[in-house]
Amino acid sequence: MPHKVRIALDAMGGDVGASVVIPGAAISLSRHPDSEFLLFGDQARIEPELARHPALKAVSKVVHTDVAVKNDDKPSQALRRTRRASSMWMAIDAVKHGEADVAVSAGNTGALMAMGRLNLRTLPGVDRPALAAVWPTLRGDSVVLDLGATIGGDARHLTTLAVMGSAMASVLFNLERPTVGLLNIGEEEVKGHEEIREAAGMLRAMNSRQFAYIGFVEGDGIGKGAADVIVSEGFCGNIALKTAEGTARQMFSFLREAMSSSLLARIGYLFARGAFRKLRDKLDPNKSNGGVLLGLQGVVVKSHGGTNAEGFAYAVDVGYEMAHYDLLTKINQMLNRDGSALVQAQTAPEDVS
Repeated sequence: MPHKVRIALDAMGGDVGASVVIPGAAISLSRHPDSEFLLFGDQARIEPELARHPALKAVSKVVHTDVAVKNDDKPSQALRRTRRASSMWMAIDAVKHGEADVAVSAGNTGALMAMGRLNLRTLPGVDRPALAAVWPTLRGDSVVLDLGATIGGDARHLTTLAVMGSAMASVLFNLERPTVGLLNIGEEEVKGHEEIREAAGMLRAMNSRQFAYIGFVEGDGIGKGAADVIVSEGFCGNIALKTAEGTARQMFSFLREAMSSSLLARIGYLFARGAFRKLRDKLDPNKSNGGVLLGLQGVVVKSHGGTNAEGFAYAVDVGYEMAHYDLLTKINQMLNRDGSALVQAQTAPEDVS
């Protein structure tokens, strides 16, 4: 890795584009001064924002394009209409050609996945990429994947997710041997559909030195921090994510309503506002923003489209960490340990009950 971490930003992505992307990048730069930025988007919109952040402007290069992927574009539409010309494509392309170490976008998730897969291709041994993110838990943080990059998945796909998620957890959390659990409807080995039970058998058979498979994890186990890495296919993973985010907003709304319900409650809030501020921060989805598209031959990070500047900064931070600690090398090492960990695992399907 070079000393500087080069970050390509889709400055047109998200609900408001440059007015969030630029100040977000400036916040991240203050935390990681060894960063450099390539900003892809409409120069007329980017330059006024950059002028407000001289430190960021000094380490940034603007590449003009006025073509942006729309939030409601289908992936096929985005590829057909904006391929090679959009700010999203150009940010990913910078990673492909070695001009950047990571690309970050708050744009259309489906389009980002399609463009990443078409332009960067997948790593050897990976059929489909996955969206992985850090999930705050009672025990600390966990990596959860897939959060909706693709729908469905056979046992081999789930096993691949476990390997890639473990690599991400070891990089982010500095863990020598992360624990891995499979999201299921129960902890008993007989529960769940055939694919997840087969994946459990494969993970047990791998007996990996680089992660520890602990078994099935129920939905409430995610928030408890039952494992460092929780694996699910994309349909269930996305539902779990949206449910958790909605529940957090609901809890905060209930709490705010309760704290303003009477004079005594308002007085109580004044005494406890420090604690409530900490709780609000814990429940804020912006503080855990930034999903990594694992499985590509390059690092791509997806930010929430409606995030604020602080939230986008967290997504840029994730991209920095993934590039700085060379996530791709770690994933390749884990995928190809002793020849191929996945090939080894596939030789033991008979272990599945």
